[in-house]
Amino acid sequence: MTLTLKNVSKTVGARTHIHPTDLELQSGTMNVLLGPTLAGKTSLMRLMAGLDVPTTGQILWRGEDVTGQRVQDRKVAMVYQQFINYPSMTVYDNIASPMKLMRQSRSEIDKRVRETAELMQLTPMLDRKPLELSGGQQQRCALARALVKNAGLVLLDEPLANLDYKLREELRAEIPKIFEASGSIFVYATTEPEEALLLGGNTATLWEGRVTQFGPTPSVYRKPVDATTARVFSDPPMNFLTVSKEGNALSFGDGQTSPVPADLTSLADGAYMAGFRPNHLELHAHVSDAMTFETQLVVTEITGSETFVHLDHHGERWVGLIHGVQDLTLGQTLPVYLDPSHVYIFGTDGALVSPAPYAEAA
Repeated sequence: MTLTLKNVSKTVGARTHIHPTDLELQSGTMNVLLGPTLAGKTSLMRLMAGLDVPTTGQILWRGEDVTGQRVQDRKVAMVYQQFINYPSMTVYDNIASPMKLMRQSRSEIDKRVRETAELMQLTPMLDRKPLELSGGQQQRCALARALVKNAGLVLLDEPLANLDYKLREELRAEIPKIFEASGSIFVYATTEPEEALLLGGNTATLWEGRVTQFGPTPSVYRKPVDATTARVFSDPPMNFLTVSKEGNALSFGDGQTSPVPADLTSLADGAYMAGFRPNHLELHAHVSDAMTFETQLVVTEITGSETFVHLDHHGERWVGLIHGVQDLTLGQTLPVYLDPSHVYIFGTDGALVSPAPYAEAA
């Protein structure tokens, strides 16, 4: 069972919502759509569901062309950020409602509702109304209603965004278990790289309506194909710095140099971009070959266990994620340290030119 998008695009007037896209999603997989707001995640989901018709291309379900097929005629379930339940119905009747519309037998409805409620830890709440539930329980009810349809494709559009931290963490842990038990194709949209890493499976990174990379989530995170993907899959976004290759040395500015890795010895001399994630900037050197950069502290944000430092490096804005609460003075000159093994090298066109060892270590 597969969902295949072949050269699928969507334009509305002069505006392109989705650029030509090829994707193939396999049965029993979790697939994350990761990108900032307006990257095209919801637009892509609507095309997958059949809520919108693509401007170009084909959508195949189990090998059958369903490009023009109505959403009502597909085995698709959707859960949105704003979870929707029927307030006048009990949790049981909310979950059962899709099956009643499909005219399933009463015994089959009861069996499936109770199985799904058990999976979603809702069995004690079946006789309650949605407004008697917590926010997390209400979202689980909405998820159960989607799952009970036995849909082959389940689309989750930022379903946890409106929940508090504790509830989000609980449901993030539950959703992968739910998807494993159902065997459906799950597609989960999020703006948070951390959420993509927690959910695992595969990730498609999106930027301005383009899928920039698709593959196993750890691989996309560790080896982004270009600077755009690296920027999307980093929160805060990846920092960048102009670097030049001259012979066997990489010059990073501020007088900092690093030996050229073995896999880059054949790379032409010239200008490139170095990229590094905020959590790899440090206030103290922990390796003998750490590079030092003089920066000016612009803003600090203390989260409790960590401190975000916003830095100015000769006009370039960087963000560092430092462990612990740091007593720093705004405007001060702040030396920061970077382990060369955590640096990615990109061409001036943004394409990644250094795989291992840089990418493996990051």
